[in-house]
Amino acid sequence: QVQLVESGGALVQPGGSLRLSCTASGFTLNPYIIGWFRRAPGKEREGVSLINSSGRSTYYADSVKGRFTISRDNAENTVYLQMKSLKPEDTAVYYCARTLFFRTTMAPGDFASWGQGTQVTVPS
Repeated sequence: QVQLVESGGALVQPGGSLRLSCTASGFTLNPYIIGWFRRAPGKEREGVSLINSSGRSTYYADSVKGRFTISRDNAENTVYLQMKSLKPEDTAVYYCARTLFFRTTMAPGDFASWGQGTQVTVPS
């Protein structure tokens, strides 16, 4: 089955750090562009970060810029999202998905093979 599998979500205190993983199953991650999204309770899905196939080009939403770092290890078929200085407003289910287009608009319709998500909770 072709899918992405997210992991690493947890409950973490404000100011803490967490690393999420997004692993490809049933296909090779390269040459796809991978995006991380999140959906907070009562809010629309938000594009958080994007990384191109080589890992040399990245994009971050303003809300996470300077705190989150996206990276990838194509040999491990995995993309990571390192999150630091976490805030209560980062609480959400985090998803990854693949695309062939590096567009910072991160329209969900451009992405496929969505994972089931992983919960990140930062209590206030």
